[in-house]
Amino acid sequence: MELHIVIQGRKDLANQVYEQLRDSIESGRLAAGVQLPPSRLLAAQLGLSRKTISDTYSRLTYENYLVGKVGSGTFVNTLTTPRPRPQQVSDLASIEVVNKWQNIVLPLRHPTLEGTLRCDFIGGATAKTQFPHDEWRRCTHYALRQMTGARGFYSLPEGLAALRSAIAGHIAFARGVKCVADDLVVCNGAQQALDLIARVLIAPGCTVAVEDPGYTPARLLFAAQGADVASVPVDSEGIIVDEIPDNAHAIYVTPSHQMPLGMPMSVARRQALLDKARRIGAIIIEDDYDSEFRYEGRPTDSLQSMDEHGVVAYVGTFSKTLLPELRLGYAVLPQAIREAVIKAKQLTDWHTSTLPQWALTKFISEGLLNKHIRRSHSIYAGRRERILARLAGDLSPWMEAIPSTAGFHMAVMFKVPINLALLVELARKVEVGLYPLRGFYCDVAPRDGLIVGFGAIETLDIDPALDRVRDLLLQLDGQDRALPPRGGLNDAG
Repeated sequence: MELHIVIQGRKDLANQVYEQLRDSIESGRLAAGVQLPPSRLLAAQLGLSRKTISDTYSRLTYENYLVGKVGSGTFVNTLTTPRPRPQQVSDLASIEVVNKWQNIVLPLRHPTLEGTLRCDFIGGATAKTQFPHDEWRRCTHYALRQMTGARGFYSLPEGLAALRSAIAGHIAFARGVKCVADDLVVCNGAQQALDLIARVLIAPGCTVAVEDPGYTPARLLFAAQGADVASVPVDSEGIIVDEIPDNAHAIYVTPSHQMPLGMPMSVARRQALLDKARRIGAIIIEDDYDSEFRYEGRPTDSLQSMDEHGVVAYVGTFSKTLLPELRLGYAVLPQAIREAVIKAKQLTDWHTSTLPQWALTKFISEGLLNKHIRRSHSIYAGRRERILARLAGDLSPWMEAIPSTAGFHMAVMFKVPINLALLVELARKVEVGLYPLRGFYCDVAPRDGLIVGFGAIETLDIDPALDRVRDLLLQLDGQDRALPPRGGLNDAG
């Protein structure tokens, strides 16, 4: 192993080695059980005599810092002197700030590989089997070639011009967004875009209006930056505009596919929201996270496409169309805040990694993104149809879906009282992941329901998973119902 030991001068050599090794052990830099280099090798590396190193090892062994094993070598003792007590939160001058962040409860965390269930209805996740690995690998090789020819300087905080141009063309076609390349900032996912916009709009005590129920990480982000977060209820047309406080500095909405309930905001409600934002001087943050997947009815453009006065900051992501692990998102910014957000981006992390930026540029420009979206749309449509068929069939005594025409999750409400916490716990024991809606509510009284994602679960796993859910509901119900047939696609025979 490598040891970092610095010898100064020619005096007290053994003690210098001793103190540095002891400090490394006590601080944990040399962990218990780690093998030290042979004395001959370390002596040669440091330009010292072997006897100096041997004497140091002997002294540390006598003091129980090291232990020698015949035929194996010298190791850090597992019974070494305890480390000095580290600084505790209670010792810090910044205790209140640290506690504020430490006490945040983070929802919607995706499971690790070890914690993944066989049949998982988690929202906001895609199936890795759908990702076009070969095409992306080819685009990554192109990105490496582009970086080889670069001069090795930092890149632009707003992102590569070629990528911003490609994104502008794509969202103008797919979502009706009115923009040019200079309006965009490339970010590490939509969450960073929200953070950057909040940084330039929010000071402690400012009011931010958010949907309730709504996207909880956005609410927590605004609150962590000191905002007074005002919960605004939603109805079948979206956020209730009359309930938005007149002192709001920002208004966060998901108009195309309300998170988590799924309904789109009506045109009349969109216009009312734009009018109010302009009147009170607020910026609307439009989170358009997964609306490129639409299954019925006429396509609807973004809220930003209706904006005539520069009050909408449009936030998009490639986590839903490609993979969350890529951490690629963007913001289309109104002129009033564009320069401020670019400076905030530079101060935060300078710029998003250029390797995935170049790869995504190639991916979009060759038409591979649209091809992937079309392929994924077909798969998601089939999964959605299967789930809706089961909800209208044998699961109908307990649950019903809220009408939703886009995205790859739906909200499902319970029609009868149910011990939802117990249902979720029992479902996990049979390898089915269920996720309650309750965590998306804040001040509005929550309703019992589930957010049912169909991006990550494989199509062939849907029916077996819902069979297990149905059987659990029968157990919790305490009675056998005369169930409707399964319904839907695979009921022949």
